[in-house]
Amino acid sequence: MANDRVTETPKRGIWARIKRLALTDVGAMVRRFNAADIEAMERLLLEADFGVAVTTDLVEFMDNAIRRGLVKSAEDLKDALAVRIAELVQGPEHPERLARAPSGPTVVLIVGVNGGGKTTTVAKLAQRLISAKETVLLGAADTYRAGAVAQLDVWAKRLGVPCVTGTAGGDPAAVAFDAVEAASARHVSYVLVDTAGRLHTQEGLMEELRKVVRVVGRRVPGAPHETLLVLDGTVGQNAIQQGKLFADAVSPTGIIVTKLDGTAKGGAIVALRRELNVPIRFLGMGESLEDLAPFEAVRFAEMLLRE
Repeated sequence: MANDRVTETPKRGIWARIKRLALTDVGAMVRRFNAADIEAMERLLLEADFGVAVTTDLVEFMDNAIRRGLVKSAEDLKDALAVRIAELVQGPEHPERLARAPSGPTVVLIVGVNGGGKTTTVAKLAQRLISAKETVLLGAADTYRAGAVAQLDVWAKRLGVPCVTGTAGGDPAAVAFDAVEAASARHVSYVLVDTAGRLHTQEGLMEELRKVVRVVGRRVPGAPHETLLVLDGTVGQNAIQQGKLFADAVSPTGIIVTKLDGTAKGGAIVALRRELNVPIRFLGMGESLEDLAPFEAVRFAEMLLRE
């Protein structure tokens, strides 16, 4: 599939800032970091949205590597840090491989806060499946936002796939059920259901999502086979709070981080992986249908530490 590799780099390199703030003194490579070194690195990593837990992990890792003589130069330390970051974000070997139902349609729920690129991500995922010779049907279950239904319908026409919609303000679970019914009748292999995401703090929304899960599960055993949580990579630590609330409601099987066009602070992805214990499956790297890249831990770590 097209554009499988992460190619964008952050505008301000994290590694360049680490070197400038903490490694300008060559003595730092032959001694433990002093208090000023540690404070500078902690501040830098927190500003890059790594969060407290990951920041502590990485600073202790670097300090330990230097103290034990495991690295001899700044370049050695950079390489070691890349390995550690890759370990923290590592997930399945092939994150782009979605589950497949043993019979009938495979049901994929797409959840997340409105404005995070959720509906566009549905279209990008559909494009990937179509490119893999799969048949796809879309379900517009974000019934409370007319724009989302219209947007998904436009994407469906562009992709040449059917789209099941409901009445404005109607029951999202009913639309999801109808979409699965239609996919079964048409022998479609994948049905992608775009769900509502009005306010992640609203318990009513979470209960609606739980209902969608129950309804599709009654229609197709084992459904939903995937529940993919879409989070905006530019909102930093807020994405983690959003993710925790959605995770409590629908048990996501993977995360798709959007809007990583070279401007987002990538530390949030490391924090997300650690805090939610859910694998990162894809990165949204732009606006075109092909801009959905399977997540690769090593390449991501290298990208993050490019100067």
